[in-house]
Order: sequence, then C-alpha cells, then structure tokens
Amino acid sequence: DMEEIFIGMGFSIAEGPEVEYDLYNFQKLNIPENHPARDTQDTFYIGENVLLRSQTSPVQVRVMEHQKPPIRIISPGRVYRSDALDATHSPLFHQLEGLVIDKGITMGALKGTLEVFAKKMFGDSTQIRFRPHHFPFTEPSCEIDVSCFRCGGKGCPMCKGEGWIEILGGGMVHPKVLKTGGIDPEVYSGFAFGMGLERLVMFRFNIDDMRLLYENDVRFLSQF
Repeated sequence: DMEEIFIGMGFSIAEGPEVEYDLYNFQKLNIPENHPARDTQDTFYIGENVLLRSQTSPVQVRVMEHQKPPIRIISPGRVYRSDALDATHSPLFHQLEGLVIDKGITMGALKGTLEVFAKKMFGDSTQIRFRPHHFPFTEPSCEIDVSCFRCGGKGCPMCKGEGWIEILGGGMVHPKVLKTGGIDPEVYSGFAFGMGLERLVMFRFNIDDMRLLYENDVRFLSQF
C-alpha cells in the first residue's frame, strides 16, 4: 500500500545490499567514526568495515552516486540493529525511506508530500505536525506526527492521550551528504524521510507486540 501511494506521486523504488560497507551506512551520511549518533545504533559488524545495514539510507547515497538530479525514490527493505527482542523492538525490522533532490526543493515540499501520504494511508481527515529534532544526515531535521487515526486527535490509549502518534523522521538533506553523493549543494537541494514499517502495521491493525509478526503462529496469521 505504501509503495503504491508513493509511486502515484512519481517516486520509483530503489534497492541496495543488506550487507553494507561502513562507508555507506555511516560515513557518507555525515556520521564519521566516533560520532555520538553511532552510540544510538547498536550495529551488527561482520568485519572491521562491513556490517548489516542499520537503515536503508545507504541506498540513497548509492542512487546519488549513479543518478543525476532530479531524483525521487523510496527505498524499502530489511535493516538490522542489535536490539533486545521485546514487544516494541526486534534485531530485524523493516524501513521505508524516501529521497527527493532537485532545484528549489524546500521543507514545504516535504510537508506536502507527507500530508498526501498520511491522508491516503490513514484517511482524509488525518493531519500532520512537524517537531524540531536532530539527525546527522539532515539539516534542519524534524520528527513528524500524525493525528491519531483511532480517536481523531481527541486522546485515547493508542496515542497515550496526546492525540498524536509519531510515525517518521525527516528533514532537508545535509549539504555534506549531497557532496559525498556527488551533487552540488549550491545548485540542488533535497529532502529525505524514513519510517519503520512494523510500527505502522502495529498501529493500523491494533497489534501490541511486534514479536507476533515473526513467530509464524497460524492463529495470528489467519486473521490477515
């Protein structure tokens, strides 16, 4: 469903390797060695410079290296982090990230794109809001919430009474990331965003334990 929404907005699908170089997973995304952002991502290293990707962002860098703007892609896929398995965490999960680069791209374009996605995904009455945040690969950065699709923003147990649910992060692509991808930040600008698929599935189908998605219990699977 998510792929079809973005394809309808002119995006194409890009894929990349799940076994990735540190160079693409971190360094080319403005996360050099000893950067504090690495502390928040417990990564599975296979060798000194080879790892299981902790995000699908390396696909974006690979696309920038081989394709001149305009670029409009989404990169869905499996990612890996050394998280303890519990109701809301898994060492294997899925992300969908997006990247748009062209002349004159602004935060307004990001907001408009995500508003269209949210309304098609959760209903025409859905609203979104941006909150300031920090990501090394975007500047400025934000976290994006959607109005709770169960209570319509009034407050309920699903949204913990807040009326909003955080679903993704995004922002304007950092000039350093554009440069490492071979794109001139003086000429082009872009936005990027990323979201966890399991989180959206759990919200959409009222599932309270992520482990149910991977245990292959027929009693659970037969509901879908």
